[in-house]
Amino acid sequence: MSDKQFRFQDFEIWTRGADVGSKLFRFAEQLRGAALSITNNIAEGSGSVSDADFANFLNTSRRSVFEMANILMLLSKDGYLEKEEVQPLLLELEEESRMILAFRRTLKS
Repeated sequence: MSDKQFRFQDFEIWTRGADVGSKLFRFAEQLRGAALSITNNIAEGSGSVSDADFANFLNTSRRSVFEMANILMLLSKDGYLEKEEVQPLLLELEEESRMILAFRRTLKS
């Protein structure tokens, strides 16, 4: 007796679809995590008792912007997203990075 409960589990077309779907799900989860990291680190850092500590949180936030950009570029490169979909997001991320850096510069060292 097979340990597969459903007939479709034997079909290569289902297996391949599941592989792609799970890859995309992992990317989606990674993107969500990076997006949350951007705002979470800004929020958490704003509660710091020193500007130097806040600056460290802003650095982490900015690194999450780069992480998101990397994931989007890979999804586009691998054909999961169209370049036309990704480019506006990359522009937004680039602006977010600049804004975080500019804000960080206003903090006392």
